Amino acid sequence: MRGATVVDVKREDLPVVVIGAGPVGLAAAAHLLERGLETVVLEAGDGPGAAIATWGHVRLFSPWRYDVDAAARRLLEPTGWVAPDEDALPTGAELVRDYLAPLAATTPIAARLRTRTRVLAVARDGADRTRSLGRERRAYRVRTRTADGRVEDVLARAVIDASGTYGTSNPVGASGLPAVGEHESAAYLTGPLPDVLGEQRERFAGRRTLVVGMGHSAANTLLSLVELARTHPGTTIDWAIRGGSARRLFGGGDADELPARGLLGTRLADAVAAGLLTLLTRVSIEQLVPAGDTVQVLGRTRDDALDLHVHAIVDATGFRPDLEMLREVRLDLDPVVESPRRLADLIDPNLHSCGTVPAHGESVLSHPDDGFYLVGTKSYGRAPTFLLATGYEQVRSIAAALAGDRAAADAVELVLPETGVCSTDLDPGGDADAGCCGGSSEPQLVQLGSGPA
Repeated sequence: MRGATVVDVKREDLPVVVIGAGPVGLAAAAHLLERGLETVVLEAGDGPGAAIATWGHVRLFSPWRYDVDAAARRLLEPTGWVAPDEDALPTGAELVRDYLAPLAATTPIAARLRTRTRVLAVARDGADRTRSLGRERRAYRVRTRTADGRVEDVLARAVIDASGTYGTSNPVGASGLPAVGEHESAAYLTGPLPDVLGEQRERFAGRRTLVVGMGHSAANTLLSLVELARTHPGTTIDWAIRGGSARRLFGGGDADELPARGLLGTRLADAVAAGLLTLLTRVSIEQLVPAGDTVQVLGRTRDDALDLHVHAIVDATGFRPDLEMLREVRLDLDPVVESPRRLADLIDPNLHSCGTVPAHGESVLSHPDDGFYLVGTKSYGRAPTFLLATGYEQVRSIAAALAGDRAAADAVELVLPETGVCSTDLDPGGDADAGCCGGSSEPQLVQLGSGPA
């Protein structure tokens, strides 16, 4: 239902709007359609998995068995789709090509997917945030901007926001604020997952790079830079973390139930021990000063003042949810993690790794405005403990609740692979911004290849 005027239509006759056509958004659509609920999927990018495509060169550490949603599989199988080897580790590009693109092309979803459509705002139809009378009877009005620049509204009975967090990186500065001069130094910042060994090789070869962050994005980039340095002398690597120890990222090694995730940490620990990169701990970056070909990085470390001149800064500092478009929705968010309040204790990175987050569903994800849900990485706020399988169970439960199947909505079950390292094992003075699964709500990633000598 489009238009800018209030339409006299019953809320229950409207579709469920899903924001985002990534893995969790498309899984939500699959579950809704399986339940007989009409849906519209709004995607800002050119196609499904647009954010994932930007890090298509990176390999996930979760094998295919954890990456394909059950309802999505049931949509795909009648089309002749052949499931990938469940033990293989897909790259981001393969995840899009071999799963998300075929899923989006299935007749039920293709007819309901609108790409290049950016959501500007969500509100209750005809009522701002302050109005309470009759609020529960009102539909949602989802304001969008289409590819040709037109503003169009979509009315919805419910809204599932699976738009993710990849577009809103944390700053490299301390205290959650940009460093002085960070905006002016944007040209030196590469984003969290640059293609070091591919299209962006020349940006790093024979040059000095500072990687900031302690998540799996940082680990991937560091190992790629180590590999690049083997063939390009003069490639220098500095790694800055806010905590006092990198043990959290080094992980559980052989105890990790996802072998590739354990290998990632082991290889990085070996590279540090071999002196192939310089690890700086308790780093506080306070100022960035553009200096021609380089940028000066000023601040403090554990022991000294920080004063580096580098050619590039990889800002693998994690992500935070963009909540601006939801200002007119009544949300109940944890003041620390910025996740739904009832979810916060279950995903607290000080207590949980990716493998110890308990199953949770609609009742945990609901907000004061009924029928509105944050799912996927956006539901985790600033916590880094998200895995795709968790998001799939979230949307399965929500679809059941919207269909009136309370028993199925509450029957949440999920078995996740353990990391082999828990927060209780970690340096109590470690990086408060990084959980067992890394320092961001990023996808589960690993770059495989030749390890450091």
